[in-house]
Amino acid sequence: MKKKRLSTLVFLCVLTQLNAQQRLDVGLDDIFNIADQNSHQIRISMIGAEASTEAVKSAKSNYLPDVDFSVSGSYIGTASLLSRGFSSDGQTAVHYAIGEGKVQNGSQPTPHWGNDFVARVSQVVYAGGAIKTGVRLAELEEKMAVLDVEKNRQEVRFLLTGHYLELCKLKNQLEVVKKNLELTERVLATMRASHVQGTVLKNDITRYELQLQSLQLNETQLRDAISIMNHQLVTTLHLDENTEIVPKQMISPVESQQQEHWQDAASKQNIMLQQAQLVSEIRESEKKAVQASLLPTIAIVAEDHLGGPYVNDFIPVDANVNAWFVGIGIKYNLSNLWHKNHDVKKAILNSRQSEEHVALASERIKNAVQADFVNFQTSFVEVETQRKQVELATQHYEVTQNRYNNGLALLTDMLDASNMKLSADMMLVNAQINLMYNYYKLKYITSSL
Repeated sequence: MKKKRLSTLVFLCVLTQLNAQQRLDVGLDDIFNIADQNSHQIRISMIGAEASTEAVKSAKSNYLPDVDFSVSGSYIGTASLLSRGFSSDGQTAVHYAIGEGKVQNGSQPTPHWGNDFVARVSQVVYAGGAIKTGVRLAELEEKMAVLDVEKNRQEVRFLLTGHYLELCKLKNQLEVVKKNLELTERVLATMRASHVQGTVLKNDITRYELQLQSLQLNETQLRDAISIMNHQLVTTLHLDENTEIVPKQMISPVESQQQEHWQDAASKQNIMLQQAQLVSEIRESEKKAVQASLLPTIAIVAEDHLGGPYVNDFIPVDANVNAWFVGIGIKYNLSNLWHKNHDVKKAILNSRQSEEHVALASERIKNAVQADFVNFQTSFVEVETQRKQVELATQHYEVTQNRYNNGLALLTDMLDASNMKLSADMMLVNAQINLMYNYYKLKYITSSL
């Protein structure tokens, strides 16, 4: 409950900020909280989970007795006594328990208004485990629905993580380009001053201006890419299209764990594996349900019947008669012995198949964790390598610039050094974002986003 209130508070704060300035400074956790509130995919699965809870209650209600009550009223027409020759003349001999008598043929005194009240209670005391199995199946389906909610939440979060990290990468690349633009403009200013003194050729300035234009084009392309990615992120979050997403911390440190940690987490938390295990339990319960259908059903039945007039005698009696009984009923469908035979075999095979699916899912997840972990470890090496490359490229650029200023290096050397520095800076950004992506991919496969 506390966590829910906190999420709602964060969401309201975010909305307040959004309405105020159309600029949203958020981290991944903030993105996740907004998605939990706005995602149709998550909300659909949550409604399904609520429906499955009601299904459990419905299944448990089968333990309760069945109670039927009916009331009916009727109009009874006048009775007419006819001879065997279909004549209303004469008399007909009738036999009563107290003796014999004769009744005049024709219309008979008949009570016209009839009523009927029936109350019936039936309580199943044995159904071969069908009710218990039905409840168990409903409970397993409820667990599956709850897992489906979390599965959709993890899928939405991983999708948003990809969008968010891509936006971070583009914004970091933009910062790199802007810094290189500033550096290039300073170099150009120096070159123009040197040109006035006659120490720098006009052609060198032109070639460096081309370098500047290339960086300006790169800047424009990055801004366009940022706009596209921002729109995708905003649309997925169902926010106003004019909202600008600003990552709070574009490069975040990530923790390194042993592979055993991730393997253990995946075996316990991976939703796909949990669902495969649940399917196996469902198939086992379905097998028991089919087997239960081969067994008899025993129920205690009680009924009370109050009706009138009493028409069981030859001449109706204008009175109500009440009768009740209590008994035990046994129901057994013999045809199920041959009709359900193949259903039982099918259920057994389905159960065995689901067990194989669990083993296969476990195998695939282990392989996926191992592959993702290797990529994650490689990402650390790539970041350190690229960081060293940036240091070397920066040093090389500074040395080359100094040599060029002293007439000891060609302009091509300057351009090569500038491009090398830009490339190294870009590669470092890509490596850092790739490291974060591989980290979150491991969290996704362990269902811990």
